[in-house]
Amino acid sequence: MPFLNRLSAWAAEKPHEPAVVCGTSHASWSELAAQAGRLAASGEDVRVLQERNGVAFAARWAAGVAGERECAVLDPLWPAELSSEVRELLARRWSGADVAPSVLSDGDPSASFLVGLTSGTTSMPKAFSRTRESWRRSFEASTALFGLTGADRVLAPGPLSASLNLYTLSECLYAGASFHTLAHFDVADAHAEIRQRGITRLVLVPTMLRVIAERGLAGDVDASGITAIVCSGQKLDRRTLEAARRWAPHAVVWEYYGASELSFVAATAHRPGEAPAAVGTAVGRPFPGVDLAVLGDDGAPVPDGQTGHISVRSPLVSQGYVWGDDGEAFTRLGEWCTVRDQGFLEDGQLHVLGRTQDMINTGGHNVYPHEVEAALAMLPGVAEVVVAGIPDDLRGQRVVAGVVPSHAGLCQLQLRAGLEGRLPPAKRPTQYVELAELPVTERGKLSRTHFQRWVLEGDPRARALA
Repeated sequence: MPFLNRLSAWAAEKPHEPAVVCGTSHASWSELAAQAGRLAASGEDVRVLQERNGVAFAARWAAGVAGERECAVLDPLWPAELSSEVRELLARRWSGADVAPSVLSDGDPSASFLVGLTSGTTSMPKAFSRTRESWRRSFEASTALFGLTGADRVLAPGPLSASLNLYTLSECLYAGASFHTLAHFDVADAHAEIRQRGITRLVLVPTMLRVIAERGLAGDVDASGITAIVCSGQKLDRRTLEAARRWAPHAVVWEYYGASELSFVAATAHRPGEAPAAVGTAVGRPFPGVDLAVLGDDGAPVPDGQTGHISVRSPLVSQGYVWGDDGEAFTRLGEWCTVRDQGFLEDGQLHVLGRTQDMINTGGHNVYPHEVEAALAMLPGVAEVVVAGIPDDLRGQRVVAGVVPSHAGLCQLQLRAGLEGRLPPAKRPTQYVELAELPVTERGKLSRTHFQRWVLEGDPRARALA
């Protein structure tokens, strides 16, 4: 693994400084290296990691990828039946593989060290493999662009089984930065960590940033020491960005677009003192070292402004699927790779419209939810929004928007009037519901599936907007 030799070096250089902190539990660099080293040398089979956040997670992760080992990280919240099915598939993959004791050192750069799993709570997740070299190159690119150094104290409050946080833990071990997490996500605990531990950087999804920043402003939680905020997992909306800039006035707010199978694709920075950026479908320019193109179904580039498959040519991508390849996600189009997210390029900026499977076909028109969400998010009175297609006997699907109002009195008439001139008639929602909260997964990501179910089942969290 690309961080194990670094971990040993940091243990020698700053043995007593904190490496990993989770609440009241912590491990110094020398303690973490010793714990992981003992576990790697014990011969225990640590190739499957399914633990909640904690210092033990970090030690088992390091031991799980020591030498030539390959490790799979499973969500501890998965149902027992799903976990058993995944473990059985992994056992088949590793049948006959050596699990002998290993030293805590990096293995062959070209060999796979990780079986990554797409998120899922009921259906079988897809699994992909990734080489050590792909993450080493990713670390080089991300630490340089985001400015991560060994002096930083990084808080990633989400679950370590999620790829964003697992990568951040590994990146910190590579860079020598102190990594902080929480046993489970709690706003008060996050604020306490920021105040008491001198946190300099946050890495999290926008929904977590929103609540931490807004409650931080309300509770006068000092965030002046935060110099960088890194967001991914979904598009950063205007309200969240504005709250983050007010609460952490010295922070560069980074947002990047990527995929577990592709790694980094594009990024943009919102810097202190700059005029507020327009929040729409744009996600930034290509990540360093990544060639970016938008391709048609035939694998040929499409003109600027035309929608196609967002594709990369990059040393950071995964090797491909171990199982679950249904042809609807990670695909190679010649020398290019894509997960079939749809978007377009304009003046060098990448605009993301969403996954092909999220596309709404309404009356013969193709509508991407993110494009509608971006237009609605710019209207006064809209705090949060989600858009999805709902089955409709006449149109096939109808465009339905769920809105969390920022103030009382928001009505459909205002929203319909606000979209005139912003979206063509075929892309405008035909139904609006008022949401008591944004539908999100257990990992804090926006869930259109949850929203669809709320609408179809008449959930009280989604009521017809007046």
